[in-house]
Amino acid sequence: MVKLLTEAGIEVVGETGDCEGLPQMVADRAPEVVMLDIRMPPSHTDEGIRAAAGLRERFPGVGVLLLSQYVETGGPLRALAASPRGFGYLLKERVADFGELHDALVRVAAGESVIDSQVVARLLGRKRSDSAVDELTDREREVLAVMAEGRSNEAITRCLAISGKTLETHIRSIFTKFGLEPDTQYHRRVQAVITYLRV
Repeated sequence: MVKLLTEAGIEVVGETGDCEGLPQMVADRAPEVVMLDIRMPPSHTDEGIRAAAGLRERFPGVGVLLLSQYVETGGPLRALAASPRGFGYLLKERVADFGELHDALVRVAAGESVIDSQVVARLLGRKRSDSAVDELTDREREVLAVMAEGRSNEAITRCLAISGKTLETHIRSIFTKFGLEPDTQYHRRVQAVITYLRV
């Protein structure tokens, strides 16, 4: 992985096999993004998620990209809800598609949120009882599904073949239906996605 990243022009400032020395490494080397496996030694359960939460608290300006072998929603979505800026979650199979991994790293470093499209699809396939979600139109659900991948407005308009003005209308409607008061646009977008994905 390090060789692949380096060959693609991404500077790797450090690596570790467990979470114990991670905070000190981040303090010493000041990376833009830390890439973590959700399951790390010693127990291979949720060490990566706990390490990510600790890093977000101690180093709020450092992006975190979580990787997982399987679709896991509880811990990663809680991590996203707690601190959405500069957070990503990809399935490990995406690492094989280096373009997608590179894109996620760049976007997380820029402060965006990135969620693997397969994770989004799995969550959207589950039955929901949330009445606010039930109020969404089919098009609003499509907008949120693409938004949940961390895509920009420009990318959403291209994907759904709609105008920017139409997209803004859908986004305002979603915010209203979810009861999201005006705050920063970024914050409301993330909260809308979290509301939609929460099961």
